[in-house]
Amino acid sequence: MREVKIRGFPASAVICALILQAGCAQTEILALKFAPDNLTTYKVTTEKERGVLWEGPLKNKPRSFVGGHSGNKIEMTFTRQTLSVDDKGSAIVKITINALKYLGKVKDKNVLDFDSSRETDRDNPLNKLIGQSYTIELIASGEVSKIIDVNDARAAVAGSSISNARAAQLLSTPAIKEHHSIPALPAVKNKQLIPGKSWSDIKTFSFGPMGSKSFERIYEIKEISETDGRQIAVAQMKAVPSAAKAKELYKEQSTGLFSTLFDNTETYTGRLWLDLTSGQIEKYTEEFRSDWIVVDPLATKQEKEPDILRMSATRIYRIERID
Repeated sequence: MREVKIRGFPASAVICALILQAGCAQTEILALKFAPDNLTTYKVTTEKERGVLWEGPLKNKPRSFVGGHSGNKIEMTFTRQTLSVDDKGSAIVKITINALKYLGKVKDKNVLDFDSSRETDRDNPLNKLIGQSYTIELIASGEVSKIIDVNDARAAVAGSSISNARAAQLLSTPAIKEHHSIPALPAVKNKQLIPGKSWSDIKTFSFGPMGSKSFERIYEIKEISETDGRQIAVAQMKAVPSAAKAKELYKEQSTGLFSTLFDNTETYTGRLWLDLTSGQIEKYTEEFRSDWIVVDPLATKQEKEPDILRMSATRIYRIERID
């Protein structure tokens, strides 16, 4: 079929020129790209923390109460090597751990403090992770769809110590998926790169006796700019309570041990930088913070300083390309 022309020019070129501002010239999509033998180095950071604090009069604090913050912070630097790419754009990649920091604390006391760059930590079982590799399958939307082989790495850290257990935990299926998946990318493959475009997904957090919270994470492309000859797309994430999950979580929330007693505030934001030229993540950050507070209602009536209990939770995920 012969292409229609307008004043001697192909019609498609004329239309594209007319709507250039709307993004017709941008044929890229929001997805990862993989090339065989490509090597990319990233640093991923995760932080999970819970806090319990007494903020009322000290004389009223129960003798058995011990407050503080508990949780862990993990920083892992790794190299991702693409071994193969299929016709759907999915890739088999090899992950090699280059460096690791692990800080674990219970009620403000450090129970595990490891840094692979420290000479004094060379004999720690966690140090056996350095240089270990495992293979996974990544799809274009950034999800770890399959864990292919992690047996050798797990065997290298087998043992009965706390450090061995933490090393094994870092090689568990949930941890590998958390460290190497990029939640910000849409599952829809034809999501075109036009500022203002948005997409969403659902994320649920569980907080034990405080119940669970479910959010709709809404991502929106804010800008597409050029830096050092590369096109960088920037997307902002904001989260709102998920109506879709509200009914499902209602029973859990209403039967939580303490959730109905506390007032709750929270923030949940994130930001994505995607290198469109290479099809690689430049940086992604996501931060969730929640506070629960309960005040003795009788104190106000009796005009005395109230007993106050505050609980908090933090979840941070950050991945950054460093090479």
